[in-house]
Amino acid sequence: MLITLSAAIPNGTPPTPELTPFQIAECCGDVVPSTNQLAIVIAGELGVDLTALPKVVPIGLSCSPITALPSNCGATAVGCDFPQASWGGLMAINCQPITL
Repeated sequence: MLITLSAAIPNGTPPTPELTPFQIAECCGDVVPSTNQLAIVIAGELGVDLTALPKVVPIGLSCSPITALPSNCGATAVGCDFPQASWGGLMAINCQPITL
């Protein structure tokens, strides 16, 4: 006995996956641990308590989004979890090095 299963996909193509926060590429002037005093002060000015993080994570400072390749990032290219637009590029959270 042969059983065939099929599923209908609207418009014949699968949906495009949504971008998850950690896929945001940033060009940061510096990347420091969340225990760094400068990062704590900047975060505090933005209303963020880095000391409440469950572990030490890398914090990007002076960041701007990388929107096109090739990138002219002359600093540190990173992928970050949480750069808030309202932070004006001052900080991004959990920034891991990436290769462009």
